[in-house]
Amino acid sequence: MKSSMVEKEGFAALVLRLRAEGISDLDLLTAVEQTPRSVFVPSMMGTEANSSRTIPIECGSFMEGADLAVRLLHRLQVKPGQRVLEIGTGSGFTGAVLGRLAERVLTVDRYKTLVTGAQGRLDKLGLRNVVVRQADGIQGMPGEGTFDRILVTGAFTSMPRFYAEQLVSGGSMIAPLMLEDGTCLMMRLTKTGSRFDREDLFPVPYLPLVPHIAAAL
Repeated sequence: MKSSMVEKEGFAALVLRLRAEGISDLDLLTAVEQTPRSVFVPSMMGTEANSSRTIPIECGSFMEGADLAVRLLHRLQVKPGQRVLEIGTGSGFTGAVLGRLAERVLTVDRYKTLVTGAQGRLDKLGLRNVVVRQADGIQGMPGEGTFDRILVTGAFTSMPRFYAEQLVSGGSMIAPLMLEDGTCLMMRLTKTGSRFDREDLFPVPYLPLVPHIAAAL
């Protein structure tokens, strides 16, 4: 079967699963459809690109399953004209989808290999409004102004209250928090005044954030 047909069938199956969860945002699903995941997964995993399974990528990292990736983007509620910060570029897939929804995206990763690979894929898709940078994003990106939305895919061990300064009033961030029992819970933090309102979402498979840029890779 041709790869384009596999991609289309995989995306159609993904849409059915998402609609069963109540996710039918046309703008989001269109952005996902325009960002073929087969471009972002290792070549031998092409048939699994739109599956719900976790896919290993370089530097010991992984791509979350397509279902979880879209579920997070749905919860982020990105609107046209917004600035978005993503901590954890990985393959570049979520950054690419965000680039189709927002005005500007800054995405950072600690691994040079992942940053270079993601940049190449974004260039191939012609997404000029997504900036990829190698950086230690554990404290966010101070000095880059404020953002309307922040997405983090590495887990914090305590509430990241310092991020409030990097969000506009009414802005929100989605990030995982490691709980005392060892589970990892995704939460949405919405800035109200100088504080966060917290909403717990669902368990996720993310690992704790690691400080500093990687010395190798």
